[in-house]
Amino acid sequence: MSEQQTNDPLHGVTLEQIVNYLVDCYGWEKLGKWINIRCFNSNPTVNSSLKFLRKTPWARTKVENLYVATLKSKLKSGRQA
Repeated sequence: MSEQQTNDPLHGVTLEQIVNYLVDCYGWEKLGKWINIRCFNSNPTVNSSLKFLRKTPWARTKVENLYVATLKSKLKSGRQA
């Protein structure tokens, strides 16, 4: 079981860390285009995003999936460089 957890890219990462990482990588504008939710498009803040994402499982799943895809992309490009 612990082996599965170590392979999970979300293990030990908070939702706040995920949102901050994605904002640093892409900015609010791109996030709002890719995941069309009001908290990314209208006066976005980390706190408003966290409130919404904690209450809305489908949106949280989209954000987590983008985070995992971003990590995989960064790892892949790092190996090629």
